[in-house]
Amino acid sequence: MKPEKRDYDAVIVGSGPNGLAAGILLQQHGLSVLLLEGKDKIGGGLRTEELTLPGFKHDVCSAIHPLAAGSPFFETLPLHEHGLEYIYPEVAAAHPFDNGTAAVLKKSIIETADLLGEDRDAYIKLMAHLVKSWPGLAADVLGPLTFPKHPVDLAVFGLDALTSSTHLAKRFKTEQAKGLLAGMAAHSIQPLTNLATSAIALVLMANGHLKGWPVPKGGSVKIADALASYFISIGGKIETNTYITAFEQLPWANAVLFDVTPKQLLQIAGHKFSSLYKWQLERYRYGMGVFKIDWALDDVVPFKAEGAKQAGTVHIGGTLKEIAMGEQQIWDGHHPEKPFVLLAQQSLFDNTRVPEGKHTAWAYCHVPNGSTRDMTDIIEKQVERFAPGFRERIIGRHTFNTRQLENYNPNYIGGDINGGVIDIGQLFTRPVLRRSPYRTSAKGIYICSSSTPPGGGVHGMCGYHSAKRALKDVFNISIKS
Repeated sequence: MKPEKRDYDAVIVGSGPNGLAAGILLQQHGLSVLLLEGKDKIGGGLRTEELTLPGFKHDVCSAIHPLAAGSPFFETLPLHEHGLEYIYPEVAAAHPFDNGTAAVLKKSIIETADLLGEDRDAYIKLMAHLVKSWPGLAADVLGPLTFPKHPVDLAVFGLDALTSSTHLAKRFKTEQAKGLLAGMAAHSIQPLTNLATSAIALVLMANGHLKGWPVPKGGSVKIADALASYFISIGGKIETNTYITAFEQLPWANAVLFDVTPKQLLQIAGHKFSSLYKWQLERYRYGMGVFKIDWALDDVVPFKAEGAKQAGTVHIGGTLKEIAMGEQQIWDGHHPEKPFVLLAQQSLFDNTRVPEGKHTAWAYCHVPNGSTRDMTDIIEKQVERFAPGFRERIIGRHTFNTRQLENYNPNYIGGDINGGVIDIGQLFTRPVLRRSPYRTSAKGIYICSSSTPPGGGVHGMCGYHSAKRALKDVFNISIKS
């Protein structure tokens, strides 16, 4: 389908959180903005559907949202007035062990540390300064590499953040503290021995202590719905069922922002770019994929550890050594028998998602990029390991392998949900090494997806910074924040 042929100040391709954030910022500054979505529903990874049985609402992609709640841009928007309500589990995340105990991430640093035994003081030392400085530091970390507003705090953060998580874990003595850190770092979807994997862990833990890890009431789609509702309320326009495969499909506009990864950007607009820029995009690297399962359950997940029973998110994988070994195997192209599993249990806190007395669970494990291997049995064995009797409670399931995920959301190349690997080689140079990572080599064309800084996650900051760049370049509008 071709969008209506008329002039706009700006056109956004893709309605994920970054596309929506970009559209909102441009529209807030008096521009006429058209947002195009290829699917029949907006949201990108922010969708909620009945995947298993009638009445069971499952988050198709993203599920728990620490970065959305703490996003410097989203915090400025009246999203609560547009239907968004967050529910905050008392335990943001739990990390169970085979002995029936669990390390937990609570809002209180002290309460979290008190459960880590002899690592109590080491945890407080690691997190206290970061949590105190994060509100001012967030804009520096969640953006492109530039001169920081808080250079001293950023330098202190960088000393820990740029190390590997296996190195940072040496500060701890107990398996509980090491495991808690490993589960957080595994969100980076790369070997835990890689430099800068500590950054992901520290940001997630800091947000947990400051904002918690919330569940959107009614499903993750409510974040997309609220962003879209606000965008439309200030004059923005959205067209769905408009899949863009060629630049010539687009209406004329002063600026076009693409919420897509380099692979799609080359397919759509490669002929507009310089040879050097095309060569750079072609070298962009995608990371490991995920295999995802949604379950309909007739009761709660029967975790042995009390902390896991109270958590919105559960990191399943055991010790640091076990998780690190599994992530390395996947990076090397293998499928471990005991993978790290990230599990969310939203229905514990949001009964609008399920029939009365029933529950859902959402989980994925990492797999090699492009894998089509069915990991259902392996994942369920891992959950059963820490929650005996889990399988007896399953009354429905739905799975996605990497190819199915990419078919559902074309930005998940090979099942990579981070828009490209976020290792040290692409942390500061995604998608390419340029003065502005959001500009392409073609005037008026920008990329605003998670393939730009600060990378994956529902925070909208990639879209915000891309739109900010376009406002200055094309419309001569500068934003201080």
